[in-house]
Amino acid sequence: MDKTTIKFPRKDATNFFKILNTRVNDYFKENKIKKTGNWRLHVKTVIMFAMFLTPYFLILTLGLPNWANLLLTIVMGVGMAGVGMNVMHDGNHGSYSNKKWVNKLMGSSIYILAGNVYNWQVQHNVLHHTYTNIQDHDEDMEAGRILRFSKHTEWRKHHKFQHFYSILLYGLLTFNWAITTDFQQMYRYMKRKLSYGKLPSPAVNWSTLVITKILYITIWIVLPLIFVEMAWWKILLGFFIMHYVAGVILSVVFQLAHIVNEAQTPLPDDSGNMKNTWAIHQLFTTVNFGTKNKIVNWFTGGLNHQVEHHIFPHISHVHYTKISKIVKQTAKEFNLPYNEYKTTRKAILSHFQHLKELGKQPTLQY
Repeated sequence: MDKTTIKFPRKDATNFFKILNTRVNDYFKENKIKKTGNWRLHVKTVIMFAMFLTPYFLILTLGLPNWANLLLTIVMGVGMAGVGMNVMHDGNHGSYSNKKWVNKLMGSSIYILAGNVYNWQVQHNVLHHTYTNIQDHDEDMEAGRILRFSKHTEWRKHHKFQHFYSILLYGLLTFNWAITTDFQQMYRYMKRKLSYGKLPSPAVNWSTLVITKILYITIWIVLPLIFVEMAWWKILLGFFIMHYVAGVILSVVFQLAHIVNEAQTPLPDDSGNMKNTWAIHQLFTTVNFGTKNKIVNWFTGGLNHQVEHHIFPHISHVHYTKISKIVKQTAKEFNLPYNEYKTTRKAILSHFQHLKELGKQPTLQY
């Protein structure tokens, strides 16, 4: 990764963010509500965990036929994505509750999703939210050599087919967390001394990673092998299906906000300076989708309100629908973009059309 220091302008002559922030703060004060989660988030938490864990215990105890176990692993995958988007995400942003221990507890749910708190907070809170869509700094833009998410990435011949095969790879997201990604990220982040808050002790960090991985494998593979009368390969297949379903859901939701036609991928100048302030940068690089769809709003944990989330990551997603009106109106007043797709379908089409365009061989510049 390029180590060039990225610098956003500190001063905004228009005072866009100052005015927007004041208006949003006034909304919460006038309505006498907290910026963190409320009873709606608490109810959703119970539902998401039930969707994720109940099928696991049913498989473990009832001796169900193969077809029933298969359906339950799919439900577990949906629940797994739901916990990640609604509970873990708010917890690790510190927006689930005004109590730190509650946020830490809910954020720690990532351990039963195959991830790691330290890695996720660095990759998401630090790199993605700070350097959104900036090549070589936002790791969400990086997909190795197999996918091309930016016009600034080197083009390869196989990229011309990426709009066909990309969806097959998206399902491997959380499976890779469980097997390799966390170890690679921790080595990389610790070497660079990156952290979200205080830099943890290397010994504690690595010990936590190893211990939680052992517990994860024990819960999701060893115990089913012991208690479920089923061939070992069926257990592993069920584990993979659960991850694949969750991976597809999470990957697609993430991509619709940043890897679409409307989202820009600006680069800094030779000195590392960005054109826009951080808040305005978020408006150019982030896109909303399907915000009028109550099911999408509820299930994605507000990740379809990415504009609001990127500007106000410490506000719980349960408030995004309300404050989106303020953000949209303020952006309009300042003649700034407020990118959104009216439906999820249009966003999905845009994503794969964008992949198709990025897959074409770039025209040589003379």
